[in-house]
Amino acid sequence: MNRQTKRMMQRQGADQPRAPERRAAPSKQQSDRTGPRQFFSEVRGELRKVAWPTRNEVVNSTIIVLIAVTFMMALIFGFDYLSANFVLFLYD
Repeated sequence: MNRQTKRMMQRQGADQPRAPERRAAPSKQQSDRTGPRQFFSEVRGELRKVAWPTRNEVVNSTIIVLIAVTFMMALIFGFDYLSANFVLFLYD
């Protein structure tokens, strides 16, 4: 902080600590909790808004995921097998 900034702060009174601001005493808070009946009715209302996939979309997505997982599993197995054989070749 330079001299000019300090002088400006003195003029504005910003160099002296302020008295802590008093906050109003918190009023009696209402409980935000809901009962089980209201909770489940809200859950049901939200689930009605969800765009659920069709059976064909679920089947197609499942097949794609299984193919991708199988491919990645084979790829990792191949790399592991080749690297293990290479290490054994080096130290054997």
